[in-house]
Amino acid sequence: MLEIIKAIIYGIVEGITEWLPISSTGHMILLEKIMPMKVSEEFWSMFLVVVQLGAILAVVLMFWKKIFPFHFTRREKVDRDIMELWGKILVACVPAGVVGVVFGDWLDEHLYNFWVVAVMLIVVGIVFIFVENRNKHTKPVIRRTKDLTWQVALIIGLFQLVAAIFPGTSRSGATIIGALMIGVSRTVAAEFTFYLAIPVMFGASLLKLVKFGFAFSGQELAILLVGMAVSFLVSVVVIRFLMGYIKKHDFKVFAWYRIFLGALVLLYFGVLSGMVE
Repeated sequence: MLEIIKAIIYGIVEGITEWLPISSTGHMILLEKIMPMKVSEEFWSMFLVVVQLGAILAVVLMFWKKIFPFHFTRREKVDRDIMELWGKILVACVPAGVVGVVFGDWLDEHLYNFWVVAVMLIVVGIVFIFVENRNKHTKPVIRRTKDLTWQVALIIGLFQLVAAIFPGTSRSGATIIGALMIGVSRTVAAEFTFYLAIPVMFGASLLKLVKFGFAFSGQELAILLVGMAVSFLVSVVVIRFLMGYIKKHDFKVFAWYRIFLGALVLLYFGVLSGMVE
């Protein structure tokens, strides 16, 4: 039961941090340091990624009408605008996807630690504040998802690449910053970021599951399913909150949170590691 309770807590953290630009992977790594699960390293590596499927399913459910292009009851069976949107989503996902497949294991081994997480929390927080201040008196050029060009989609995808390399960056944070910098509105930036997560997380989860081998014990399967279910439910609430919040507010509150958390992590783990030595 204790591990199931931990799975619930991990699911809550995942559901909150996956969509707010504060780094879900960073929080999960830090939470594991504070409250580790009694599971194998192989299962933990897989759980850290696959638990995000619950959060992704929340996006699929909430934005179904905007992302599903096939309509069997209509005269035009395929929505061309949505098909074009998916083309742009896939183009934006290519850079991070290639790096994840080729260098994923190396990145896990060398960069997934609290030092990198803490530094990137602070750095991206500072960048957020800079970009928001710069954009304070300017109007966004792109205010609808359908107005995103192929070039803009690729640029946003290149920003997503930074998050694929450095844990603590936040995939949503990196893509939102990139979008804001090139004239995309906050609402469109957030929505497109949600869409980008679908192929990225489904692909990453499939790779992790194949590598793990689908060889679950009863306890492991229960932990994974509970974590996914909780992250799904929490994500529904958080996505609705975020889309309402950014209509009237900027992202600075999340930036300051990142800076505070990054400094706290450096202080805590820095002192702790010094005591161990």
